[in-house]
Amino acid sequence: MALQRIEASSKSGQIGVVHLGLGAFHRAHQAVYLERYRQRTGDLQWGVCSANLRSSIGLVDSLRDADYRYQVAEYADSDTLTLREIGVIEETLFTGQDRAGNWGRDRDALLARLASADTRIVTLTVTEKGYFLNPASGELRDDDPMIASDMASPQQPRTAPGLLVETLSRRREAGIAPFTVLSCDNMPDNGKRTRQAVVQLAEQRDPALARWIANEVAFPCSMVDRIVPAMTDADFERLAALGVADPNAVVCEAFTQWVVEDDFPLGRPDWEAEGVEMVADVAPFETMKLRMLNGSHSLLAYLGAVAGIETVVDGINYAELRALLRRYMLEEAAPTLEMPEGIDLEAYADSLLNRFANDSLRHRLQQIAMDGSQKLPQRWLSGALKRINAGQSSPCVALGMAAWIRYTAGEDLQGNQYPVDDPLAKRFKALHHAHGADSAGLVAAFLAMDDVVPKELAADKSFAQSVLTAYQTLTQDGLDGALSALESR
Repeated sequence: MALQRIEASSKSGQIGVVHLGLGAFHRAHQAVYLERYRQRTGDLQWGVCSANLRSSIGLVDSLRDADYRYQVAEYADSDTLTLREIGVIEETLFTGQDRAGNWGRDRDALLARLASADTRIVTLTVTEKGYFLNPASGELRDDDPMIASDMASPQQPRTAPGLLVETLSRRREAGIAPFTVLSCDNMPDNGKRTRQAVVQLAEQRDPALARWIANEVAFPCSMVDRIVPAMTDADFERLAALGVADPNAVVCEAFTQWVVEDDFPLGRPDWEAEGVEMVADVAPFETMKLRMLNGSHSLLAYLGAVAGIETVVDGINYAELRALLRRYMLEEAAPTLEMPEGIDLEAYADSLLNRFANDSLRHRLQQIAMDGSQKLPQRWLSGALKRINAGQSSPCVALGMAAWIRYTAGEDLQGNQYPVDDPLAKRFKALHHAHGADSAGLVAAFLAMDDVVPKELAADKSFAQSVLTAYQTLTQDGLDGALSALESR
């Protein structure tokens, strides 16, 4: 194996960035860029405080015990590996609910850190559900218990929007300029949607504060790309064989991309030299990635999971599934995009298929399948609606929707059960119980969920019939039968 080892900078620095959502992706993406920047420049003013808001108190404490250092294993393929030590994280905090049911162990410390004038950028990877927005309308879910708690007790926030509102209020009262809020989650217009969540929550507290946030706070959009599977015992065993005994290690692909709108009133690192693309408008790149990479990932996840396929590489080695993904990307996703001149979408599609085939990554389809109700509106449904308005069909998306509906039953086609990890999981279970073997009623009920499926798309009889037909074929004839039926269309 060709192995390169890169040690972290030996110097600690000042915290200038606070990150909400301490997880594998943050540690393998944003933290890597900042570590590379620190090593190249020696600039110590952009150290990171990373906070977990919901779970993984163990990770927070484990990183503290390791002096905030951990390894990122970047696989180009099974024979080419870079082991990169990361030391740019200077502090880890936990504000979620611990095993005893207590909330906010480090909340006061995080609020103080966010309110500090030293903090100039706040980044987020809290997943789509962490913004508490209706996936279809984009409006704040003010009836959500977590948001309701933040409204009732704004000084003890539990959510990312609540933390931002409280600390921006503190900075405003103290005369400290607001930090830049940079969402790094896979959402269209993620900066605008973050602004929407924060401003709408602030309006419930103080309309003047909401206006100040809307007028004074920068919320640039960004697009992030790197495949970072959840760690498995096999991953830790592979690293242990290389002499790496690190419970906080992360495995990822070598490829990485970050496209960011350049709007940072309090300054930012010189990211360009590390490959970050600083642009005026990230929207075309963001939509391209959501519909082509994330959309095909979801298509593979639901079809594969109901057929008992475990990982992305297993699915992509299934010739018919690989052909489906390429067809979806080129025939249904690419035609909905408006890209700058010089972007070759066919080459991009082929590069994605090659990345999916990286056999050094065991990216579980169940991980990708999480939170489908929050992801599918931007990955599939917005593009399908655009095609319907242009008089075009979306048979691949219809099959994907059928597979998603079947997936939410919590049982694959062979009868093997699995947990459905989604904010609407209880609703899904009730719908399956209510409709049983009535496939027409079940599909109609799922399409009628207007907080997931755009009403105009659900009302299209041709699309609804395509989903129903695909659902019936998938449940009766299995994956091979569904793919064969699609090939004839």
